[in-house]
Amino acid sequence: MDTALTRLVGVRHPVVQTGMGWVAGPRLVSATANAGALGILASATMTPGRLRDAVREVRSRTDAPFGVNLRADAGDAGERVRIIVEEGVRVASFALAPSRELIAELKDAGVVVIPSIGARRHAEKVAAWGADAVIVQGGEGGGHTGEVATSVLLPQVVDAVDLPVVAAGGFHDGRGLVAALAYGAAGVAMGTRFLLTSDSTVPDAVKAAYLAATVKDVTVTTAVDGLPHRMLRTPFVGSLETAGRTRALVRAVRGAAGFRKLSGLTWSRMIRDGLAMKHGKELTWSQVLLAANTPMLLRSSMVDGRTDLGVMASGQVAGVIDDLPSCAELVERIMAEAERTLKGLERLRAAR
Repeated sequence: MDTALTRLVGVRHPVVQTGMGWVAGPRLVSATANAGALGILASATMTPGRLRDAVREVRSRTDAPFGVNLRADAGDAGERVRIIVEEGVRVASFALAPSRELIAELKDAGVVVIPSIGARRHAEKVAAWGADAVIVQGGEGGGHTGEVATSVLLPQVVDAVDLPVVAAGGFHDGRGLVAALAYGAAGVAMGTRFLLTSDSTVPDAVKAAYLAATVKDVTVTTAVDGLPHRMLRTPFVGSLETAGRTRALVRAVRGAAGFRKLSGLTWSRMIRDGLAMKHGKELTWSQVLLAANTPMLLRSSMVDGRTDLGVMASGQVAGVIDDLPSCAELVERIMAEAERTLKGLERLRAAR
């Protein structure tokens, strides 16, 4: 299927696997790339040295294009951009709008820049700064999310910018891909659906929890870091929501200290990143500290398999997913279903 996205990044299918922390590692990214979709390596939970190693590992597993996801507000974002450029990565995606300078540096090196955005004005801003495409996530998406549904947000952005727009939030099959194309998107991005594949390294116990979830078991909570966060509802999430401020902060301090050791960040760098997080947002220092703990809560589940001590970010589609195909099987199935759906629409048009 030929779209503006496939032409821009050089993949066979207009499907993107998003950069999920602790989940989107070399194995999942390379399997996605070999399936003809665009795999995105998550770098926020890696040290710069580990990022370079991970990029090289992906390249040893595939000749297909892939990307790296970055935190635009991280203190070492510039260093990570240099690694991407030096290692010849095809695509850089951002969870937050990158600066004009970062976009220019990447584009000068021939890297395709695709920020993720959650509002029309953000899409207009990065388009004016030179972004090559945008990923638009509606409220159905997992992790930090907004209140506007994809079906409302997507057409706003498509109409506002003259860039390829990739739809995210609520997609898991070929029918959704066709619907996104009908709205004017150039493809779809999926996180939870790729997390629930046999190529994902997420522990089996965690995958079982996702597969057992119904749509009503996927909730939005502010208990993790004070911002709306879509995840599976579990007893542990319930305990976070009922914990007092002192207890929550003690837990956050311990988690932040653990993340500092794993990430190699100094306390001063973490403080600078916290200041960057506060910029433009109504965040208290308590929320910043809780946000520093979030990677550890995710790691407890996505790496250690502790569903009792970790959080499981999730899109609403977890409630309708019931299998664990390989990435190759998943992408092939999506494209076959999209083709059937398009043929059905063509028959409908011909019958008029």
